[in-house]
Amino acid sequence: MAQNVIVPIIDLTSAAEGSTVRQDLQEALAFGNQTAFAISNTTTTIASNAGFYLITGTSTMIAFSSAARLNSFIINDGSTDKTVWSHAIPQNGGNGIASENYKLVMFLRPNDSIKGLATSTDGNLNGSIRQIADVNGNLVNPVGFSPQ
Repeated sequence: MAQNVIVPIIDLTSAAEGSTVRQDLQEALAFGNQTAFAISNTTTTIASNAGFYLITGTSTMIAFSSAARLNSFIINDGSTDKTVWSHAIPQNGGNGIASENYKLVMFLRPNDSIKGLATSTDGNLNGSIRQIADVNGNLVNPVGFSPQ
C-alpha cells in the first residue's frame, strides 16, 4: 500500500560533510610527499614503512645485445624477495628501446620493504613514490593540504 509520506534521508558520512578528498586529488604528486628514484644496474630499497604507496614512473631498456634485461619491483618481507611487477627484454630480444609507464599501488606490512631492480646499465627504472595511506588505511593527504 503506497503512502504520501516523504521520508528524508540524511547522509552523515564524512564524504557528505566534505572532509574527505576525491581519490585522484588525494593521490596528487606533491612537493612535500614525493621521493624520486632513478635505478640502473642495481637494486634499491625505495620504501620500508608499513602502509599503502603510490609508485609512478617509466621503465626503459635498450636492447642491442644478446643479454636479457629486467626491471622490476620487489616486496621483501624481511627475508624473502617476491617480484610483484616486472618489465623485461628477453635474451636475443633484438635492437631498439622498450619503454613501459607504470602506476602502482602497493601495501607494506610491518617489516616489509619495496625494492626497485634494474639488471643492466642499459635499463632504467625511474619514477617517484609517495605514501597515500598508513597501515590502517588512514589517508595521507598531500603535505600542506587540509580539507575544508
